[in-house]
Amino acid sequence: MSRFGSQILASILVNAIYEMRNYPAVLIITVLSPLSFLTLIFFISGGTLLAVGIVGGLIMSMFSAGTSLQADLSHLKNDFKLQDMVVGSPTKASVYVAGMAISELIYASPALIILAVLFGLFVHVTLAAVLGIVLVMLMMFLMSISLGFALATFSSDIVQSFAFTRLLSLVFTTLAPVYYPITYIPEPWRYLAYLSPTTYAAQIGHVLVGYYEVPSAQLMIDWAVLSSLTIIFLWIGMKKARWREK
Repeated sequence: MSRFGSQILASILVNAIYEMRNYPAVLIITVLSPLSFLTLIFFISGGTLLAVGIVGGLIMSMFSAGTSLQADLSHLKNDFKLQDMVVGSPTKASVYVAGMAISELIYASPALIILAVLFGLFVHVTLAAVLGIVLVMLMMFLMSISLGFALATFSSDIVQSFAFTRLLSLVFTTLAPVYYPITYIPEPWRYLAYLSPTTYAAQIGHVLVGYYEVPSAQLMIDWAVLSSLTIIFLWIGMKKARWREK
């Protein structure tokens, strides 16, 4: 195995396999979190928002996987001084973060698999729509990974990291219209929802599953905003993260 592959594998073993084997309770919470919101939305809407809720669960799982990186990196950085060791080794920051990002996907895979099965059973859309939703999920993951990495390099304590993670989850996946259509928000308050990037991702997903229609120009704007925000967050992760102590 190449050095690059061994470094990726090490991250997966440390941050995913170890926790999944030794702390199954945390894994159960990871699975139940998106499914609990989906169940609530299903019963409240009488099943009419099932497709919307499934798409919301997929978006939430991908975004939460990325923001979880922030707490994990902070824990390894502050409690085990792993980042100091990586900085002093030939390993590049991009390789380190890539390995940790893949480990977060593996950690979230049970929830993603369950939601994917529900999507296949209850949501009937074209292949193009499926690919569009996958692209949205990928952009949300890249966005949250970049944000999580940047915050982790500035965080000085694991308690502070957990506070950041909870705040991000609350603002971007709970208060934002991810599990329900933005049309459910009264008009004067609807503009506040557009401050969250997950709103654009969810709106694209809701359109792709056929819950409602928007003008083509509006859909193009949603794609443009989401793409631009992904690039901005990637730039923040690459340029503003404090990889080496000054």
